[in-house]
Amino acid sequence: MGSAARGKGTGLSTKENCVAFDGKVIELMRGGVYRVLIEDQDHVILARLNGKMRMHRIRVLLGDTVEVEMSPYDLSQGRITRRR
Repeated sequence: MGSAARGKGTGLSTKENCVAFDGKVIELMRGGVYRVLIEDQDHVILARLNGKMRMHRIRVLLGDTVEVEMSPYDLSQGRITRRR
């Protein structure tokens, strides 16, 4: 199969459409879900760790400052991409 059949080569990446914010972890929940307070807008979202952070077992604790990527279509959920 060619690369077009696997979804590559389309020119659009899902990360290009994401909006990134800095936030603070305010609650640890079950199943690897975190409640994060976005510092700029005082908005609380639910976030999960991205794949690389899970693969390298990077720990995120209560009170940590994190970088969160969100889709512009659903601003209630996000993905934690970096711990600061």
